[in-house]
This record gives sequence, C-alpha cells and structure tokens, in this order.
Amino acid sequence: MSLSGQHVLVIGGLGFIGMNLTRQLVEAGASVTVLTPARARHAEQAEAFERHGVHVAEGDIRDRERVTTLVAGQQVVFNLSGQSGAVRSMEDPWTDLDINLRGNLVLLEAIRAAAPGAKVVFAGSRLQYGRVDHVPVAEDAAATPLCLHAVHKRTVEEYLKLYGELFGLRYTIARITNPYGPGQPKGRTAYGVINRMIELAIADQPLTVYGDGAQRRDYVHVDDVAAALLLMAESPAADGRAYNVGSGVGTRLVDLAAQVVAAVGRGRVTHVPWPALAQQIETGDFVADISRAARELAWTPAVPLAAGLRQTIAHYQTAS
Repeated sequence: MSLSGQHVLVIGGLGFIGMNLTRQLVEAGASVTVLTPARARHAEQAEAFERHGVHVAEGDIRDRERVTTLVAGQQVVFNLSGQSGAVRSMEDPWTDLDINLRGNLVLLEAIRAAAPGAKVVFAGSRLQYGRVDHVPVAEDAAATPLCLHAVHKRTVEEYLKLYGELFGLRYTIARITNPYGPGQPKGRTAYGVINRMIELAIADQPLTVYGDGAQRRDYVHVDDVAAALLLMAESPAADGRAYNVGSGVGTRLVDLAAQVVAAVGRGRVTHVPWPALAQQIETGDFVADISRAARELAWTPAVPLAAGLRQTIAHYQTAS
C-alpha cells in the first residue's frame, strides 16, 4: 500500500522524530494532519509544513473530544506522542502514567469510535527490554524493564494487542533504539545523547560521561527511523508485529563522545560519577537485532554513524 493520497495523522508530528516523519510523508504524497500539544514551541516548523498542505492542529492526546474529531477519516495514525526519559519517569511517575497510558487509551477508543479501519504505528523504545544477557537483542527476547517509562511502553503494546483481538485494530510497533539527527530541540537532556553532545561540543563545553562510559549503545539516524515507520504503515505483513528500529551496531558511549569532539573540533570528554538513580536504572550494553525488519520489510538503515554525525554537526553549526 502506497501512502500517496492516504489520510494520515501524526500525533507528535512537530517533535524530533515526528517532524522528520512528517517531512517524508509530505514527500510521499500523503494528506497529513499533525497533532501537537504546543504549536508555539514549533511555530516556524508548523508554518513550513502548512505551506506544503499539512493541517497542523493543537491539542492534547488526552482530550477525548479533540482526538476523536481528528482521527475521523484517517487511514493511518502514527503515534509518536508521550513523555520521554527513563530518569524523568521515575522522578515524575504520575505524568508519565497520565500521558503515556491514559493518552494511548484515549487514542485507541477514538479510533474504535471514529476510524475503525485505521492502522496505528506506535513508537516504542529499546528501554522496554531493560538489562539484557547478550547482544544483539531480538524482538522475542525476555524483558526486564528498569524504569516506569519502559513499563508504560510495554503496557501500550498490550493495549494494542487487546484492541486487535477484540476489535480488529490494525497496528505495528517500532521499538526504537537511540535516534539522533537534525530536528531535536536545543537543551534537551532527558534523551537524545548524540544531539546533546553535539550541542555541547559546538559551545566548547565538556561532554559529560558517567563512569567509564564503556556501555555500548545502538544509535540510529532519524531519517532511517522515519523510513522504517513508513514501511510499517505501508506493509500489510507488518500488522500485529513488533520491529526493532536501530543500526544493529554498538558503539561505546566514551568512544562516541570522542568522535563528536574530533568531528566538531571543540569540547572535551569529562568523566563524572554516576548519579544514584541513573545508575540504578542503567541497562548496560544494548544493540538491536534488526534482521526481522530486514527480512519482513526490506528495511535496513542507510546512514552509518560517521556520516550521520557529520551531517548532524553541519546542521547544528549552520543553525547556531
């Protein structure tokens, strides 16, 4: 199924992943509506999208009347909304619970009432796996979540499965690793470590690494994430399936920081002790097994880390 001419709703479509996905949807010829909780924060991007025919609506995913109105007539709904951040979910569990669980139930009930034929593509997280015994990690690996954000993401997956069984909801789940690339707001610290490091290096500030920084992570360019989400929406074979969306390559955090400093030509790597809560919920090494997406969706990431770093650094240097 091509998305050209399809009516598509992107919840969180002015956020980091959402903005890049919306751009690719416009290029694909989709009729796009974006739901954002705060248009003023992204006014310039909203106006740019509107010039390309995107309908930008302001509202909260927890607003049943608003969401029901917006999903009516949609054929695909990308849900990229939610509060992010592992540590933040433990410091403020009530907000994470309210946005990430109640918000998703509002959306599912709205679809059941007003767009029962729509397909949902849900943005999950690699944090759902928690601390793993070995890498790479496949989609059927045992899960031991270490933060409420991860527990809530897994719970939404159970919501989707239930609505699929009871009401025929079509859905696909993307478990995204560590995305980076143009579009993340400056000053973001709860997630998006590469973008944050680039921002600090450009400002000639220290790049803080907890402990020895030896933990490996899987970093994936946001353009590759958006391309995977499009394929999940288009493919009937993806219905009811979960896919890891990562690079399939692990990079030590301390090595990443050194690469950023070398590429920018400024900044310095600084080691500091682990904060107590962050150390408690640290997952250790994580590298995604992306063979299922390659096999079933013909998706593989196209942007290697070195090239992605250069492109992202150039973007933020131009913007600063």
